[in-house]
Amino acid sequence: MVKFCPKCNNIMLPKEDNLVCTVCGFEEELEKTESYELKEKLETKQEIVVIEDVNTLPTTRIECPNCGNMEVYWWLQQTRCADEPETRFYKCTKCGHTWREYD
Repeated sequence: MVKFCPKCNNIMLPKEDNLVCTVCGFEEELEKTESYELKEKLETKQEIVVIEDVNTLPTTRIECPNCGNMEVYWWLQQTRCADEPETRFYKCTKCGHTWREYD
């Protein structure tokens, strides 16, 4: 059962043998028949997956500005606002040089 402060209507939390308002500090004695348990919900963080194995990426024929190789891996990533186009990334299959192109 949740108890709210009679003065400011904010939640009251158990502290020793009292309920204490988290905002105004109002205290009320706990009735012996009541039991309160303080629980905290922790958010779980999502893991960001980084693709290390570039062999799973698609390839296309574009000249690498570093070595002149004509085969590169490519992928798209949203790097700016959602209403702007995605950024194209390229990585040379020969020398590993990475660059990007914007629309």
